[in-house]
Amino acid sequence: MKNSRPGPTPRWCSCRIPDDAEQRRGVSRRQVLGGLTATSALALAGWPGAAEAATAGKGGKDSVTITIMGTSDIHSHAVDWDYYKDAAYSDSAGNVVGLARVSSLVNQIRKDRGRDHTLLFDAGDTIQGTPLGFYYATVEPFTETGQTHPMALQMNAIGFDAVALGNHEFNYGLPLLDAWIEQMHAPVLAANAVHAGTDRPAYRPYIIKKMHVHGHPPIRVGLLGLTNPGVAIWDKANVSGKLDFLDLVETAKRWVPKIRAEGVDVMVVSAHAGDSGLSSYTGDIPVENAAAMVAEEVPGIDAILFGHAHLEISERFVTNKATGETVVMSEPMCWGERLSVFDLTLTRDRGRWKVAGKSATTVNTNTVQEDPKLVALVKKQHDAVVAYVNQDVATSTEAMSAAESCWKDTAILDYVNLVQTETVKKAIAGTANESLPVISIAAPFNRAATFPAGKVTVKDIAGLYIYDNTLLASILTGAQIKAYLEYSARYYEQVAADAPVDPASWTNAHDLPDYNYDQMSGVTYDVDIAKPEGSRITGLAYDGTPVTDDQKFVVAVNNYRQSGGGGFPGITTAPVVYNAQVAIREAIVAYASAAKTIDPATFHVENWKLVRDGAPVF
Repeated sequence: MKNSRPGPTPRWCSCRIPDDAEQRRGVSRRQVLGGLTATSALALAGWPGAAEAATAGKGGKDSVTITIMGTSDIHSHAVDWDYYKDAAYSDSAGNVVGLARVSSLVNQIRKDRGRDHTLLFDAGDTIQGTPLGFYYATVEPFTETGQTHPMALQMNAIGFDAVALGNHEFNYGLPLLDAWIEQMHAPVLAANAVHAGTDRPAYRPYIIKKMHVHGHPPIRVGLLGLTNPGVAIWDKANVSGKLDFLDLVETAKRWVPKIRAEGVDVMVVSAHAGDSGLSSYTGDIPVENAAAMVAEEVPGIDAILFGHAHLEISERFVTNKATGETVVMSEPMCWGERLSVFDLTLTRDRGRWKVAGKSATTVNTNTVQEDPKLVALVKKQHDAVVAYVNQDVATSTEAMSAAESCWKDTAILDYVNLVQTETVKKAIAGTANESLPVISIAAPFNRAATFPAGKVTVKDIAGLYIYDNTLLASILTGAQIKAYLEYSARYYEQVAADAPVDPASWTNAHDLPDYNYDQMSGVTYDVDIAKPEGSRITGLAYDGTPVTDDQKFVVAVNNYRQSGGGGFPGITTAPVVYNAQVAIREAIVAYASAAKTIDPATFHVENWKLVRDGAPVF
């Protein structure tokens, strides 16, 4: 059985959420002494210091070392702040967050190595992830106010040389994405995002940077940008019929030779894709986490900066199957917690530069203080968001917690289902589907979510509903609902009827995240975890009567699930009867604001429970 695992840190992002300290690698705060600088942190990681770098760079005109720095999955973390706690970010591993920290590291490395020896790239997922990103996309859209997006402000100030698009860049629609790209000084790349029905890139596919390292002939560095094919699923409503997302390997096979033919000396890929070779979805969508596959199958690549999985992979070498050459890869975790640093040593061979040595490491941003210029740059925008998330929305008659939502029917998750159900009922009133029963689906996104007794703020609701999902409604039959719930119940390990009660150890079977454990309101059922997968749902009923296979229901569901996220059966092909693009989080805020009171006695119904051989666990 699995050990108990902590709930995720709240973030408005549907990517992997980092686990606790034992799954993180790199220099922790416990290793950081009072005077530890970026330079000494790099030395701890085995990276050459300034003196060694100078020796490498001045070894004559026939040899030079260049440094490529990389970020990924910043997720609108501009400064070191947790909007949910209204305090500086902290976790058990001693991490800090924000581009302001990254900026200090970048400045130090540029100073150590020489600005002419360095480049700075990013691998995507920049504009979504915290209330800061949400606020300037939906509450006070920068597209309407004329403001510069805070992440564009910071990236421009730091001086990124190029960035790749992540899947979350598409969350707020193509017009907003286009506006952000327009504000960026750095080229924004995504070679495999093409106009629908064509192979014509919708965004710039690559750049070639000419580095003028003092005392050496120019060095030409090519960078190919690749985004994640899962956009076609996760943001179907925003991209369907407009953009297609091609296979990373096939796209790299098309573009790397072309870039090489333009005479580049170094070939780098920035890919918003993990390196596992696996996908979180099924069907004919290209592989989600294909970064290492690109290294193996596409000749001519020297280094790959990658992201999406939110892991720290300091250095990984992959051998190309065709050439036998090694590709160095690095992933800098997420949120600005790490910076990837690649060293590439080049030698002159017959009048051309050739890569003779490759290495990479990651550096912890807790080794430096925030860059005060980067903090000041977004202070007004940050302060506006802090004020927004601390606004009172309603008064709760009692405290509610999501701590046990992964194994009990809780009032706080029922509140999500209440809002979804009432919104859909109102929308289908007067339509042909008005007479159908409405049920709702929700998942425990954040075990740490709470509503206090008394004033409930936007921050509290955001901590409960941490993703930028919109609400839809589809028609499912009784048979489809049963199959859906059986699929969801895979989340539990099979547990003997007489085993000690330890629910935290029963969850997350198959490494399924909490957000893939869907619970339904409006029907009653038991989940029998003593039984094998596929036969766990018992007593499925509506209004006290067993649900029949052909009985029809209107089902409130979020866009991530309806578009295929999690691979749940039946939902992607079910007829959609409501899709007004209403953000669920904002619907909850609006509902609570109108009601003014949140009283569990008026909506909390324990309609499902865990059992073992029919006997309730609790």
